[in-house]
Amino acid sequence: MAKTVYQELKPTARFWIPGLLIGAFLIAAAWAVYQAEHYGHIVTGMNNQVVWGLPHVFAIFLIVAASGALNVASIASVFGRAAYKPMARLSALLAIALLAGGLAVLVLDLGRPDRLIVAMTKYNFRSIFAWNIYLYTGFFAVVGAYLFVQMARGMHEKWVRRVGIVAFLWRLALTTGTGSIFGWLVARPGYDAAIMAPLFIAMSFSFGLAVFLLVQQLLFALAGRPVGAGLIHRLGRLLGIFVALVLYFTAIQHLTALYAAEHADIERFILREGGIYTALFWGGQVLIGGLLPLVLVFHPAAAARPAATLLAAGLVIIGGFAQLYVIVIAGQAFPLESFPGYEVSSSFFDGVVAHYSPSLVELALGLGGIALALTITALGAIVLRILPQELSDSALDPTATAASSNAA
Repeated sequence: MAKTVYQELKPTARFWIPGLLIGAFLIAAAWAVYQAEHYGHIVTGMNNQVVWGLPHVFAIFLIVAASGALNVASIASVFGRAAYKPMARLSALLAIALLAGGLAVLVLDLGRPDRLIVAMTKYNFRSIFAWNIYLYTGFFAVVGAYLFVQMARGMHEKWVRRVGIVAFLWRLALTTGTGSIFGWLVARPGYDAAIMAPLFIAMSFSFGLAVFLLVQQLLFALAGRPVGAGLIHRLGRLLGIFVALVLYFTAIQHLTALYAAEHADIERFILREGGIYTALFWGGQVLIGGLLPLVLVFHPAAAARPAATLLAAGLVIIGGFAQLYVIVIAGQAFPLESFPGYEVSSSFFDGVVAHYSPSLVELALGLGGIALALTITALGAIVLRILPQELSDSALDPTATAASSNAA
C-alpha cells in the first residue's frame, strides 16, 4: 500500500450550503433547549406514560452509532487490515463526535441542564444508568487516546494496536450497557429480553458504518479528494453483513417473545395491531432499513455503483431510527400489566395504550444533536490532519488495481 499523506480540510465555497444548514439546525436546537428549560416538558409530547420521547430516540441512535463508527479503525488496528488504516483517524474522530452529540441531546432528560452535576457526583450503582456514565466518559478517554497514538509521530505500531484493542473492547461494553437499559427493565414486556445487548451491538455495527460511509463521502466531496469505487464496494458488502445480523437478532427477539405466552400481547401489538408502530416495524425497520439495503449492496448490478451503496447507507439510517422508535416509544406506549390475570381500568390510563405525538421542540433538539456531531467532525478535520489526500483504489491497494488493469 502506498504511503498515506494526511492533510487538514481547507474550507472552501463548497462549505457554505452544508455549513448554513448545520448552523440552522444548531440554532433551532438552542431554541428547543430554551423552550424546554423555560416552560418545562409540557412543550414536548412526552407524558407520564411515555417519559422517553423522540429526543431519546435521536440520543440512543447517536450513542449506538458512535460505537459502530469505530468499525473501520478496529478493522485496521485490531484485525490488521492495512487497507482500512488511512480511514482510522476519521473513524475515531467521528465516534467521539457522535457520542458528544447524543449525550448533548440526552441532557434534556434531566429536566434542567444544571442537574448534570448531580448525575456526575451522586451514583446509584444498582442502576444501569450510573454504570453508563462511566462507560460514556471512559469512551471519550479511550478513543481520544486511540486517536492520539494514531497521529503521534514515531509511535510504534504495537501501541496503536494495544490501544485499539482496548477501544474495541470498551465500545462493546458501552453498547452492551446501552442495550441492557432496555433488557433489564423487566416491568416492561416490550423491553424484558436478554437479547437486547447483542441486538444493540449488531445495531451499532450497522448504524455506525452507515453513518461513517456518508460522512466520509461528504467530507471528501467537499475537499475535492477522490474515494475509490472499490473501497465503497467493500464497505458496502460489510454493511450488508451487519444489516443481515440486525435482521437475524430481531427475528430471534420476536420469535422468542412469541413462544412465551406472557409476551403474546406485546408481540400482537407490535407486529399486527400497533398502528404507526406496526407500520414503522415492517415498513421502516424491516423493508427500508433491512431488505432494500441488502438488495443494493449484494445485487451485482446495483453493488457495482457507489451511489447504490451510499443509498443503502442512507436507508439503513432511516430504518435505524424506525427500529429505535419502535423499541423506545412502543415499549412505553403498551400498557403495563400491574395485576397479571386481571383486567385493570382506572382514571390513570391503566390498561390503555398511551398516546404520544412528538412535538417540533423534540424534533429540533434531536436534529441539533446530529448537527453538533457533524460540526465537531468538520472542525476536527479542519484543525487536525485527519483526512488522507486520497482514498483511490490504486492508493489503497496498487496490486489489485494492476491486476484488474491486466485482466481488462
